Amino acid sequence: MQNSHLKHKQRLPRFIRLLSRLRPYELPVTHRHNSVELFQNGKPFFEALFNAIRSARHTLLLEYYLIHDDAVGAELARELRAAARRGIKVKLIYDYIGCLETPSAYFKQLARNGVKLLPFNVPSFQRGVYWFDKRDHRKMTLVDGTIAFLGGFNIGDEYAGRVGNTLNFRDLGFSIKGEAVGELEGIFYKTWCGEQAVGEVRRAAEWPHDHGEKCGDAAVNIISGGPRQRRSYIREAFQVNIASAAEEILIATPYFVPGPRIIRSLLRAVRRGVRVRLLLPARSDVPIMLLLGRSSYATLLRGGVEIFELEREILHAKVMLIDDERTVIGSANLDQRSFHRNFEINCIVDNVQFGEQIRNLLCDEISTARPIELDVHEKRGLFIRLMERVVSLFGWFA
Repeated sequence: MQNSHLKHKQRLPRFIRLLSRLRPYELPVTHRHNSVELFQNGKPFFEALFNAIRSARHTLLLEYYLIHDDAVGAELARELRAAARRGIKVKLIYDYIGCLETPSAYFKQLARNGVKLLPFNVPSFQRGVYWFDKRDHRKMTLVDGTIAFLGGFNIGDEYAGRVGNTLNFRDLGFSIKGEAVGELEGIFYKTWCGEQAVGEVRRAAEWPHDHGEKCGDAAVNIISGGPRQRRSYIREAFQVNIASAAEEILIATPYFVPGPRIIRSLLRAVRRGVRVRLLLPARSDVPIMLLLGRSSYATLLRGGVEIFELEREILHAKVMLIDDERTVIGSANLDQRSFHRNFEINCIVDNVQFGEQIRNLLCDEISTARPIELDVHEKRGLFIRLMERVVSLFGWFA
């Protein structure tokens, strides 16, 4: 892109100004020596994941929102049982509500074979109604403290491309080797210990003491979000990176309920000459989210944001690319649930090669997606407009 150096110099003061609003101890640590690999669809992701599990030598730590008892779920269970039988320490955190449809026998068989389990946020009146709505939305596997698998992939056939084309989820995953893995281990153990029964002794030996080994030249920041935080670190990371853009912002997200702060950030970016393109779903596994997302289309389109809807598959990827070089990728959607009520893991990857892969992928998807035109959008029926207004009143709860 032309005038790149000048625009990046213009971007730096905005970036520093926004960072200065955060308390120093809240700033994420930058791990500068990592190797990051992108998995552009489910088949290679799960192949790499299961190969890594089979090669584990001492520790497997897994944390997932949703685990289906289907072909992919059965393969994961087999690999975890086999690992536990050969002496690997295996710990699995799964979201209780997310896995409500998974038979209890699935988890009982894992436990009988030596896998340590922690169902996250089992409903309890003792914890009050407030906590009933909290979810562990993370998707993470850590192998021997040396490699981490993250992204949007839950454990299920639809994520691996094993169901009909129109039912497959279009998702992204990635792996990290290097210094950042140590921080991810600490986040896992903090959740594991924090959710255990009252009175359980928290042994210091459980916590990782290293910070991962240097591997590669990708700089990585880990953004861990959760409802216990005083404010949303996930949302602030999106805002800071949007504000730092000098040339282009590319975003893909399946559930788009960004709220006024993110909308203002995107519109400001357009006004200062940044091209902003959103890839959103034409179909969703949660149909009400389509109405919620589309209720903000007119404001964004009038402000110069370009919007495209993916029709071929169900979009589930969660990624933002800033100026071809900085990628925000992980489990968090651009919605109020991810900002305030879910436990999430996002990574900020500062690496030109990784950014180039993301840009090529998103541009390919956008080229075949349906562009949303303002004049056509404004002609939608009165009933649809009314429904959008109604559901937008409850956007925070979606």
